[in-house]
Amino acid sequence: MIKLDKITAPKLDQTLRPIQLTDETLSARKAGLVAKMQEENYDTVIIYADLEHGGNFEYFTGFVPRFEEALLVIHQTGEAFLVLGNENLNKAAHARIKATAVHLPHFSLPNQPMATTLSVPEILAQTKLATAKTIGLIGWKYFTSQSEDNTGLFDLPYFLVASLKQAAPAAEFKNATGVLIGEQGLRRTNNANEIAHYEFGAMLAGNGILQAMDQLAVGKSEMEIAAWLNDLGQTPSVVTIMATGERFEKANLYPTAKKIQLGDRISMTSGYKGGLQSRGGYAVNTAAELPKAEKDYLDRVAMPYFNAVKTWLETITIGMTGEALYQTIETVLPKATYGWHLNPGHLCADEEWLASPIYPTSKERIQSGMLFQFDIIPSVAGYAGASCEGGVVLADQALQATMKGEYPDMWARMQARRNYLIEEIGIQLSEEVLPMSNATAYYRPFFLNKTAALTAK
Repeated sequence: MIKLDKITAPKLDQTLRPIQLTDETLSARKAGLVAKMQEENYDTVIIYADLEHGGNFEYFTGFVPRFEEALLVIHQTGEAFLVLGNENLNKAAHARIKATAVHLPHFSLPNQPMATTLSVPEILAQTKLATAKTIGLIGWKYFTSQSEDNTGLFDLPYFLVASLKQAAPAAEFKNATGVLIGEQGLRRTNNANEIAHYEFGAMLAGNGILQAMDQLAVGKSEMEIAAWLNDLGQTPSVVTIMATGERFEKANLYPTAKKIQLGDRISMTSGYKGGLQSRGGYAVNTAAELPKAEKDYLDRVAMPYFNAVKTWLETITIGMTGEALYQTIETVLPKATYGWHLNPGHLCADEEWLASPIYPTSKERIQSGMLFQFDIIPSVAGYAGASCEGGVVLADQALQATMKGEYPDMWARMQARRNYLIEEIGIQLSEEVLPMSNATAYYRPFFLNKTAALTAK
């Protein structure tokens, strides 16, 4: 039933305004962690961060350590320490968690002042590790190997792991990242305040992709189009992609001065905290302008892919297992035929990919408050890729009532997006599925045709 047809395009989200996380939300996060520590018998957890991998740290502190590395040490008693380098030491007073600052200049940039006579273990000992019997180390990687002891794999720098073991010689160390992003991890679901906080980034990515698609034209450069993908001074959650023709020439990941030519393959992506939008297709008006061997692209790749997106959005529901959703996508878009290999959908938050409950043997249940990207990536030899990745949040009646009461503007936007997908695109969403952006599931695989999109109406 999928077809390429002239439809009304979604409007841009207007009056984008960041929603800050409340003190109540931050307090609940710490309380939840302490409860998990008691449940899993951790005397202490130590959360590592750098700029690239700061989500778990920021979840409690409200900031990422620019330029440097950092540690957040939390004891089961609730006492906390922030171990910071030269340029982040002043952030301790502004942190969203009450914590004692400990200066570790080794976290600073090369050749910055190292005004200490103490060793790394001696400095780390100031965080009261000596009496801990079990210490959980949290980096960012939730290991799921089937052949190793995942609790013994650590993704912190060696000098820190070695120094921590010297500072707490009697303690048993375990990888505790699962406390935050494992099957029952604290970060996998969101309250209404967190959803409103993340909607800002999802809207920003949606506006960016809609504007970039409208600007795309033969003769314009990748950089000219990419300029529309970033906005409002916000930091992207992924590398911004705008590529025409062959990608990754000379290992380059970034937009260049290369100009779009008729028939080129096109890839573009914009992502921020809370949401990402990605599109793939061709710089053509109609199938007649496609390269000769690729003229059946719609039938061979784009429409089967979009049917899988439609199926994903119509199937996902609170309480179902990740395995059931995975197998549904495998049925409508067989991996052996369409070449996808990553999980078809994943959770996001401050990171573009937090974790995924959707895999072949997953007994994990889809929960209210989960923020998802439907991320299905077909790879069919001889053709461009197809993509209209975007995000939704799952909400039960209780969460919906809170969202409606506390964030009525967001609630109205989400209802308008639902109506658009149902009435214009023909995707029959359940009431539990709330789109995070106006661009969600709007897909124009022929980028020069500004009016035709895939629809199931």
